[in-house]
Amino acid sequence: MTDKYDAIFSGVIGQDYELLNLICPLATKMSRLVGDAVSDYAAHTTGNLTVVELGGGTGITTLSLLTASDKLNILSIDNEPVMQEQAKKHLHKWATEGRLAFCGDDALTALKNIATGSVDIVASAYTLHNFLDTYRNEVIQEVFRILTPGGRFINGDRYGLDDVSKHTRTVQDEVSGYFKVLTQINKLDVLEHWIVHLFSDESENHVMRESVALKQLRDAGFSSITLSHRLEVNALVTATKPD
Repeated sequence: MTDKYDAIFSGVIGQDYELLNLICPLATKMSRLVGDAVSDYAAHTTGNLTVVELGGGTGITTLSLLTASDKLNILSIDNEPVMQEQAKKHLHKWATEGRLAFCGDDALTALKNIATGSVDIVASAYTLHNFLDTYRNEVIQEVFRILTPGGRFINGDRYGLDDVSKHTRTVQDEVSGYFKVLTQINKLDVLEHWIVHLFSDESENHVMRESVALKQLRDAGFSSITLSHRLEVNALVTATKPD
């Protein structure tokens, strides 16, 4: 990341960004890559674009989207009120300008309330892997439905390696990193939270294995599906709704 990028984010998001970047720098890098992919899409279009963000959290990925292009009108969806209230505080400027709105429904409920073929981009980072696999499948189908022909799904997330042994070793290294960083700064409460959450991420009915996830997109009707920027268990996936 460039110094300018870090300065923007630490200035707006503050401690949320700084701590995430310390604990899991690959997560902040994925948020940036999602923004870059949205910027590239916007550069090849004319007029304003409607964007739906799944799982806005405290606003780290939302800010990446807002800084990607001034063409975007964003609806950020998150049903965790504490986190969304932080995002509203952090990103008040863009909400006031009318470029950003918030929805407190869960992802599937929110998507079902959006008109068919009315959204240019659905973007997300580190949200879909939290869903139960059956719920995730429904979300993907709704994402496809609401996108315009030629619209794009862009997701930076945990895409489990198909080689399970290699995946396990990679996650073990990840856990070691959490211990090293968080014990040094005496954030044992945060360490406990991350480890407990990781058990959920890695459970059989949550883990988003690469081959299964890409097949899910194909089965929903997406084309031009790509997985790129593989960083350990993290990757950027893009998919297009055919014209």
